[in-house]
Amino acid sequence: MSTVKKHLLEDMTFLEFQERMSEDPVILIPLGSQEIQGPMVPMGDFMLTREIASLVAEKTGAIAAPTMPFGYAEYFRSVPGGIALSADAFRATLRDMLDNFLDHGLTRLVILNGHSGNAPLIDQVIRSVRRDHDVLVPSINLWRSIPDDLWKELHGDFGKKAFAHGGDPITSVYLHLFPDLTRMDAVEIDAAFGKMLDLPTAGLSGVRFQGTEIALPVNVDDHCSNGIAGGDARKSSADKGARFVEHLIAFCSDFVEHMRSVPSSTEPKAKGELAK
Repeated sequence: MSTVKKHLLEDMTFLEFQERMSEDPVILIPLGSQEIQGPMVPMGDFMLTREIASLVAEKTGAIAAPTMPFGYAEYFRSVPGGIALSADAFRATLRDMLDNFLDHGLTRLVILNGHSGNAPLIDQVIRSVRRDHDVLVPSINLWRSIPDDLWKELHGDFGKKAFAHGGDPITSVYLHLFPDLTRMDAVEIDAAFGKMLDLPTAGLSGVRFQGTEIALPVNVDDHCSNGIAGGDARKSSADKGARFVEHLIAFCSDFVEHMRSVPSSTEPKAKGELAK
């Protein structure tokens, strides 16, 4: 019988998980999305979060829960093949996921979020958990946790400007983790972006008027024709992807170790006392 400690919850029997509960383990909650990423890489970016969570769990002894593959991605719903949850459905599903651990006294929960569009709703959910359970659930926005100096190392003077939908870090990480699923021959950069209200779109969040961004419900195909919404996948490579993944594993692993050393609940305060 193998003595290797399992690190994926989906691979464990319930008895194996019960044995691990005595460790008060850190549980990783991986989140992602199923959305257009351009013509060159798969829509299932949740696969990237799943792999990173698995590698972090294996390195640290944490346990990675199954990855929720669908996120809040309203601006991608107009493209066939995407599967986006409504805001209400996303909040309810994430809260149910967390409650299933909290109900059994497991409070060292860490969200690994691989889709930035989820972030505002995650904030609402973890605030409700704090309010209802007095438990602090941190959330790491994976791609936005990559530091500026690494962007400069990998992209030179272009630096963090390479961080854009349809470019890096997603494309490079795909080239590193799933090279057989990539289609770099299909990369084609749009010469111009779209317009709404006869104004140029500004990413997926609005339009520009007299140099100022005005919020508007832009869909990805209002902005560009192929999902490359400001990125440049021609600058991506498997070597860059390896460095992104190396950083993310190290950073998330350090955070897991930190979570083991601190209480997961807030300290009680006297009525009216402000946090110090």
